[in-house]
Parts: sequence; C-alpha cells; structure tokens
Amino acid sequence: MIYWRQLKLPPIVLYIAISNCGINMNTSLYKTLYVKSVTEEMAGFKTITFKEGHNIQYKAGQYITLVRFSHDEEIRRSYSITSSPDLNEPLSIGVKRIENGYFSRLLVDHAAAGDEVITIGAGGLFVLPDNIDDFKQVFFFAAGSGITPVYALIKTLLFVHQHTNVVLIYSNASEEKTVFLNELKLLEDKFKDRFVIKFLFSNIMQLAKARLHRNLIINFLQELSVADFGQTLFYICGPQSYMRLCTYTLQEHDVPKNNIKREDFVINAVKRDVSPPDKSSHTIFLKMGEEDVKFDVHYPDSILSAAKKANIVLPYSCETGRCGSCVAKCLKGDVWHSYNEVLTENEIQQGLVLTCVGHAINGDVELEINV
Repeated sequence: MIYWRQLKLPPIVLYIAISNCGINMNTSLYKTLYVKSVTEEMAGFKTITFKEGHNIQYKAGQYITLVRFSHDEEIRRSYSITSSPDLNEPLSIGVKRIENGYFSRLLVDHAAAGDEVITIGAGGLFVLPDNIDDFKQVFFFAAGSGITPVYALIKTLLFVHQHTNVVLIYSNASEEKTVFLNELKLLEDKFKDRFVIKFLFSNIMQLAKARLHRNLIINFLQELSVADFGQTLFYICGPQSYMRLCTYTLQEHDVPKNNIKREDFVINAVKRDVSPPDKSSHTIFLKMGEEDVKFDVHYPDSILSAAKKANIVLPYSCETGRCGSCVAKCLKGDVWHSYNEVLTENEIQQGLVLTCVGHAINGDVELEINV
C-alpha cells in the first residue's frame, strides 16, 4: 500500500511518502488531518489549525504526534495543542521553527490550507485533573514557546472552571518575541478578578525582574497566592534549566510533588546506567483499541523496542521517558522504568507505565492503550 501527497514547494517538489516499510499500515493508529489555516503569531512561530471532521480525542494541555514516512524510516514529532476542546475550538497546534529541525521547518516554511498530515493522535499528561474544582488556584510558569500547552489550559480554566484563580508567570526575550501576547492581555482584562499575568522580558534594564530566579519565584508566591499549596496546582513548561529552577524552588517551599506538573518541549537523549532487577524474557499481552496482540520482550529491549521488532505499531514520540506519548495502563504484572520524568507517584499507583522505558519484570504483563 502506498499513500502519498505532493506538497507544492517551488522550485522543488517534495514527496511525503508512506510505504508499508514492514509496518502494518491497516492499524487504526494512523489518522489524517487536513490543514484549515496557518497563522503566523511571530517570526518563526505559527499556529496550524485543522479542519473539523477528524476523530481526534484530546484534552487541553496535550499534544499531537505527527508522522512522516521516508524510505524505511518513520519520523515522529509532537506539537502542543493550543486549542481547548471544552470551548469547541478547532484543533490547533503551535509550531516553532527549529533551525536544524526538519519537521518544524517543513511545517513553518511550507504548510498551507488544504495540506494533509498524518498523526497517531493526541497524548500527554500535562492536563487538568478530574478533580480540578477541588483546587482554588493554578500557577503556570512558562518560558518562550512553552506557552503553547499552557495557553489551552488557561482558556479552559477561565471559561469553564469559573471558581479557580489563575496566575501566569511568562518569560521571554522581549515583548516582540512573546507568543500570544495580545490574546493573553485580552484574557487578563476580561477575567481581571481571577487572572494575573507577570511578564518577564530579559532585554529590560531592571535585571532583578528580567529573568526568573529563585527569590523572584518566592516573591510571586507570597504576593499572588490565595490558597495554601495543598489546594494549588503548579504547571511548568520551558527549557530544562528553567523547569529545574521552578521545581526545586517549589519543593523547597513544601509544595506537594503531586501538585507539580512539567512538560518537556525539548527532548534530549538520556544516558541510563541502570538495568532492571529481572532480565528474563516475558510476554506482553496488549489491548489497543479493538486489537489484542502479544509479543515477547527480553532485556535490553524496552516494551516499545520489542513491539517495534514485532512490527507492532504503538504510540510514542521521544523514546526517553520524558513526553508521555507512549503511556499505557498496566492491568496485570510489573513494569520497571529505567527513567521517568512524566508520571507522578499517584499516576504510577494507578497503573500507568511508559512503554519506551518500561521493562517487564517478575513475569508476563498485561497492558492497555487507548487509541
């Protein structure tokens, strides 16, 4: 089976081809989205909005993973969703152009209305909890394009959860390089009794308020908190150093770990020098949508790696335990993680596992993946 479409990219013609590549292309995992519009928010950053009629189920704060097939290689990249399904907004993603990023350059430079893209759907755990109305306040810390998932969450909180106070601490190089600047100011004006924004611009002369630092975070907490930390959620999205600063400072001040959520938008390789306590071969029994499959896994392969070798297509993106695209629920058995920056202790207790860094131990494992 060959699926292809032609992108009009004068003076060259680029073909995005999907061949079977040894992969079962009949899987329900792959879906087609049609571009409705492309909006330039600022230089190098665009919002891509898709036509309605798709069957992508998602929550505010999640991302969709786009797929490109080239020769015998499958390339996946995830982009944060900027729309809120609770507001019936059309599905939209934010894409920042990365100089050495093939996928992002293709989208930012050439995507246009009418184009088709392939996706494996939405994923991610950077979402509001089911019991969000039990919390009185939500703090967001965002830097640069880290605003993309945060923007969707803020809109959902302000329009749907009308008893929640919202604070946004938003860092950028300058006002001119701030994504969604005007949209956020309009929201602050509309919800002035519940929504506060603190913009930080690194190009200003007042250095103490140009960049986020430990003491400034503490000052913001003291100034803007309206509830105790047990009734407050904290969402952080930005570069690794930025998120470490925010996380460590919050934990120093006794913010519960389960009340802190982080979203990586730059995924770096992680060196792992650890191995599972059980390196024996085990069988994975997997329910994915309407499909039931089984395959064997043996160290050093992760569950995802073993599935790939068996030509079984699973959701994934980063393959480093840092994005959550590959999340599954463990129904039976034990899964050991070599790395995890996504799942909280509560989520692990609920049986959630990451297949990209997960290894079956102590016997066979039953998993379920919603698609």
